[in-house]
Amino acid sequence: MMIKSDALERLVAAIFRAEGCSEAESASIARHLVSSNLAGHDSHGVIRVPRYVAILRDGLVVKDRKIEVVTENDAMAVLDGGNGFGQSIGEQAVAFGLAKAKKSGIAIVALRNSAHIGRIGGWAEIAAEAGYVSIHFVNVAGSMLVAPFGGVDRRMSTAPFCVGVPRAGEPPMILDFATSLVAEGKVLVASNGGKKLPEGALIDPDGRLSTDPQTLYGPIAGPGPRNYRAGKGSIRAMGEHKGSGLAFMCEIANGMLSIYMSPATFGSADGFAAMTREYVEFFKSSRPASPGGEVLTPGEPELRYREKRLKEGVPLEEETWQALRKTALAAGLGDNSIAEIVG
Repeated sequence: MMIKSDALERLVAAIFRAEGCSEAESASIARHLVSSNLAGHDSHGVIRVPRYVAILRDGLVVKDRKIEVVTENDAMAVLDGGNGFGQSIGEQAVAFGLAKAKKSGIAIVALRNSAHIGRIGGWAEIAAEAGYVSIHFVNVAGSMLVAPFGGVDRRMSTAPFCVGVPRAGEPPMILDFATSLVAEGKVLVASNGGKKLPEGALIDPDGRLSTDPQTLYGPIAGPGPRNYRAGKGSIRAMGEHKGSGLAFMCEIANGMLSIYMSPATFGSADGFAAMTREYVEFFKSSRPASPGGEVLTPGEPELRYREKRLKEGVPLEEETWQALRKTALAAGLGDNSIAEIVG
């Protein structure tokens, strides 16, 4: 089904309000999840709502938390999220880092003890909109899903890596990827009847490659939250030893380790903008490998998804919609209320 992004955002916010989150936190969760759908990253979008509600009810995440400063100096800080929702904690952590970078031109901020922090590209976009380059090394504590190169057992999280670069008068460039061959959310989408997994995305305990989501989740029956602890297989690292090595370094970092830099740090903001513009033009001038093809810079696919989905609506697989509806009903929203919200 297709649903307008603003209606989807209202529904998600209503669910979290009904679960006891504040108006501000509910709006933050909804805004960031739907933004991921708009960017084409459905794996980090509203498909996550049933799982978020489940961990809230199980006491694994704490609503309406504020970051606490563990240690700090002029250029760096370690922050603790108190196991709060990643969308709220992430917003606070990025704002803290940008405020520090504004004073010194550069800041390093380590965030620990946050629940799932969502699509990392969203944080890089916020930094870029404020005019800052940002680099993010991320790991997911307690979420061992990925086998190291040469192994079959789960030893790493999907360990995202992200870089955001602002561009004067133009959309920023955002490089954002899991260091696993696919993000766990992509397996979740596939389990709900969405886009199939690429060949060899998963690996069984006996070393056989797989594309079956049951390798990760165990037996699947109908819509609803998936339990990745029920499966015996693993996700594979991207790029063989290279992706595995990068993931290893992300795991060594502290939750989300972010570096914020003013372009003026590289000489001057105008000089950096000119250099970036010239290289983008040079990069995109490469002849395409196939007729009618096009060379894209990081972030361009997401921009095109966003334009299309803002106009046409966000596509949801039937199982994803039913799981979202079931979660809304369990939160106390009736079918009439759901219909009224989504129009």
